Amino acid sequence: MHHMLSTKNKQTIITKAQTKTGDTGSPEVQIALLSGRINSLSSHLKNHTKDKHSRRGLLQMVADRRKHLKYLEKKSPERASAALKKIKLK
Repeated sequence: MHHMLSTKNKQTIITKAQTKTGDTGSPEVQIALLSGRINSLSSHLKNHTKDKHSRRGLLQMVADRRKHLKYLEKKSPERASAALKKIKLK
């Protein structure tokens, strides 16, 4: 069982998060994609509480997302808060 986002889901997330057309790698897009994967994996772990290996992956993704947010916060606080609002985090 893998926890990747389907191509269609990924495309939707990228489209919603991109800063301009054709943007696939900006911090905003990275954060949105990680959030999508985190959400799908979280629901998987609710049903499979003993899946420790996937839990480690989840924690890694959460850490990665935090790093991207920290970078964006340093570079442009406005973009960071916009990104947070978009993915409905704190």
